[in-house]
Amino acid sequence: MTRTEAILPWIEARVKAEVWPYARATASASGATASAEAERFQLREGLNFATQDYLSLSSHPSVHEAVARAMRDYGVHSGGSSVLQGRSRLSQLLQQEIGEALQLEHVALLSSGWGAAFSAVTGLVRPDDHVVMDRLAHASLQTGVASATRNVTRFEHNNVEALRKALADIRANDSLNGILVITEGLFSMDSDSPDLRATQAVCREYQATLLVDVAHDFGSLGPGGTGHIGREGMLGDIDIVVGAFSKTFASNGGFVATRNAGVKAYVECYGGPHMFSNAMSPLQVATVRETLRIVRSPEGDLRRESLTNAVGVLRDTVTEHGLRCIGTPSAVVPVFIGHTPIARLASGGVMRRGLFANLVEFPAVGMRNARFRLQVQSDHTPDQARQAATILVDAVNEARQLLSTSSLDVPADEPARERRSEPRR
Repeated sequence: MTRTEAILPWIEARVKAEVWPYARATASASGATASAEAERFQLREGLNFATQDYLSLSSHPSVHEAVARAMRDYGVHSGGSSVLQGRSRLSQLLQQEIGEALQLEHVALLSSGWGAAFSAVTGLVRPDDHVVMDRLAHASLQTGVASATRNVTRFEHNNVEALRKALADIRANDSLNGILVITEGLFSMDSDSPDLRATQAVCREYQATLLVDVAHDFGSLGPGGTGHIGREGMLGDIDIVVGAFSKTFASNGGFVATRNAGVKAYVECYGGPHMFSNAMSPLQVATVRETLRIVRSPEGDLRRESLTNAVGVLRDTVTEHGLRCIGTPSAVVPVFIGHTPIARLASGGVMRRGLFANLVEFPAVGMRNARFRLQVQSDHTPDQARQAATILVDAVNEARQLLSTSSLDVPADEPARERRSEPRR
């Protein structure tokens, strides 16, 4: 018990220095702007680039109406896990609708995106099986793998040839046991994507099963909101798709989708969070159903277009002022800083200037790979995106100046060092 106490003065020191950007409490709806309490509970108003609501659907009138209907018809509580009468007719309809969108007819719902990813791995992988995973995969997947097997190989990020070599090495020594390959549609810390067509082909060549986590791109990117799977024309072709509703669909919850009825049954029976956690509430299910309807409609196309415009302005303005955006355009805009002290000082600076932006530092990313992860909403205007970029640049420049005139020997820019092999994403 006593060994935990050492963290308290460390947190307190960061709070006093106004470089503790975590655990903000909102005092309003988290739209393009928001009110939030930070540091010593000071209420601040600011531009909100720290909320996962990519198509700005959490405030949509028709979503609110759908929730009100569900509350009248079903109440507010699921009352049990999905295996013990916790699901409803709404849940069954949502399973069908997700299956239609992804062209994968067998869908299991879970009460969190974390639970969906964890259940997909632990429900399917046996101790003698192998997992081959992109080394930057989500923490939920990393944790699930650690719980399922010791036979784990991590391959170089988005490198299909490294994946092929790993699979070939395994099959040279084990032709019997299963192999689960894990990657993502959009990596949220780097805003980049793998070649899904090539990855699936390599998996089939070596009798491996491919799992793709689409938490950040399903709904917000691709034709009809089908993400990178849709962009690559791979709908219905990926073995297992895992997703979360908390990014685009304005709700907690997640899903596992597949063509294989047995896979769904195993996830439901042997995935602990599905069996032992309460199901999504009727209000959450109603929220996701209505947001999914909008995502797949012409209005969804317009909202993705607006999101794309704001993302473009934000990335261009940041780049014009000398900072580096990494990855490709998406609702996640990672601005690479590198040296953690600069990023921490800048986190206080952006708050004081009226911008909510999430700092990402070790252990969420590797040492000296600190960054800001700005999350854009379709309701953000180009002017707001431009203003956010200017605030961030000013805060980073101020932080560099402060450090350059202090007793610390810190260069203005430090080269990125190699990420640690198992980042907690």
